[in-house]
Amino acid sequence: MEKEQEENTQKNETPSSTNEETENLQSQPDNQDNEKKQLDQKELLPEEIIKELEDKLARTYAEMENQRRRFEKEKEDAFEYGGFAFAKEALNLIDNLERSKSILKNDENLKNTDALLKTLDHFDIIYKDLISIFNKNNIKQIDSVGKKLDPNLHQAMMEIEEDTKEPGTIIQEIQKGFTIKDRLLRPSLVGVAKKTQKKSAKTEENKENSEIK
Repeated sequence: MEKEQEENTQKNETPSSTNEETENLQSQPDNQDNEKKQLDQKELLPEEIIKELEDKLARTYAEMENQRRRFEKEKEDAFEYGGFAFAKEALNLIDNLERSKSILKNDENLKNTDALLKTLDHFDIIYKDLISIFNKNNIKQIDSVGKKLDPNLHQAMMEIEEDTKEPGTIIQEIQKGFTIKDRLLRPSLVGVAKKTQKKSAKTEENKENSEIK
């Protein structure tokens, strides 16, 4: 009987000791992490901690400054170019005035009549008022005729044979172009000069003859 009681006592004690060992093993990684953190904290000197905080503060300040500049730029663009779409649509008024004047001038029944002259005068007054309003809002016409073709401001719609002008010179304006501040509102539609084909052929022939000689 005494032997059996000792065996039962040993059996009951074994699981508790096993549990204690398991808990100790599970707690070891946490203890190691805590000890590592404590060692890391101990390794940093006060001067190093202050420097690290200063670096973080400087980066935060730089980021805030960049955000402020972006906000200021967006606000400035919204103020200066907020009416871009409206201004572009308003150019249709000028186009319609130009078309109306052209139609009236070519009307055989109205040619050389006082009614036509008075109407055209009124159109000119309206046109000048529109241009004046545009100029006050930094919307300006692009100079085209007589200028060299600039892809940033002009769009060539045709080539016209013209020997008195250098090739690429604008000699006709089909539709006026405009800028708003330093941005292109719409390009000028233009016709540019090119050399006549006969003269070009003759030049090539003279060149060939001179090379043969």
